[in-house]
Amino acid sequence: MNAYLVGGCVRDKLLGVPVKDRDWVVTGSTVEDMLANDFSPVGKDFPVFLHPKTHEEYALARTERKSGVGYVGFTVHASPEVTLEEDLARRDLTINAMAETDSGDIIDPFNGQQDLKDRLLRHVSPAFIEDPVRVLRIARFAARFNFQIADETQVLIKQMVDGGELEHLVAERVWQELSKALQTPQPSIFFTSLRQVGALRVLFPEVDRLFGVPQVPKWHPEIDTGIHVMMVIDQAANLTEDITVRFASLCHDLGKGITPKHILPKHTGHEASSIDLTQRLCERLRVPKELTTFALKVAEFHTDVHLLFELPAERALQVMEGLDCFRRPERFEQFLLAGEADFRGRPGYETVEYPEKRVFAECYTKASEVNAHQFVEAGMKGEEIKTAMHTARIEVIDDILSQYRK
Repeated sequence: MNAYLVGGCVRDKLLGVPVKDRDWVVTGSTVEDMLANDFSPVGKDFPVFLHPKTHEEYALARTERKSGVGYVGFTVHASPEVTLEEDLARRDLTINAMAETDSGDIIDPFNGQQDLKDRLLRHVSPAFIEDPVRVLRIARFAARFNFQIADETQVLIKQMVDGGELEHLVAERVWQELSKALQTPQPSIFFTSLRQVGALRVLFPEVDRLFGVPQVPKWHPEIDTGIHVMMVIDQAANLTEDITVRFASLCHDLGKGITPKHILPKHTGHEASSIDLTQRLCERLRVPKELTTFALKVAEFHTDVHLLFELPAERALQVMEGLDCFRRPERFEQFLLAGEADFRGRPGYETVEYPEKRVFAECYTKASEVNAHQFVEAGMKGEEIKTAMHTARIEVIDDILSQYRK
């Protein structure tokens, strides 16, 4: 029985980035051997075990043969006769198809080390086309490491797209890969990589439609909305690690993809469409409820941040109440971050002062200081207190905004 470190942990070690999980492949062994050595079985579809002391995963070397559609249509064969090279050959990318011996030697049958140096993502074998999840994974790796997809691998992916293989992906797997991609340093690369191979229009048509749609002249007419949204999600990634903010930043302008182009330059009418498309996207991908709710609110209210100094105080309060931020103050902080990402997602705006964010935060702080206690002491009850609080909050917000109105 021989055990080798494999996959991502070998790749990350060679890249000099922190290794989170260590995975092992075992050759020359059987299920009975592993159980006899106190390994605990955890694999349902193929033999995977937990080490009795380290609890790291050890998988028996195996081969896979396509036997159906989608990413689950495989027949797995594990036996002591399967070699390490055969096990590595079933993996997706050359940079993930390396192993390390207990003495630190690298086993690299597919030249993954060279592709790491060249910053290339290249398929190991033509079997790449058998698993549609790999299309999402390769785009995610491109975003994580800022690598390019090799030309020959792009050809294979386009064949998968044209053959309808991506249509077999289930919502949970798409969301899983999307959520991981949004947590990379530059999420835009995930989407532009998918667009490069024709997969974006299949997997995320709401995003794909944004490319070629004009931006509002007030901001930057020379870039289209697709490019703008890519810049926004990268700015969100710079501002926060919160995936709630990053996902909402992705969705905030989806409506522009279906709004008539003669209306768009006037910057009217797309918010309702953005809400509708965000709702459909979240339902299709089964996005967690918390992220869905916030993304819908950002789609509805994001322009109010930029137009703060033109808003009546009552509208500013309506935004706060719509976000339910008096009960959930973290919501307002997230909202302002999404607004700032939207503002900075344009050439030349990356470091420009954005006073609207600071002033909106000040309005919220002062409005939060209005509470029911003072009105109870004045003898008010029920709806009377609610009305009085609403009026008082509008007054303190108006006092602040009046200093900035033109």
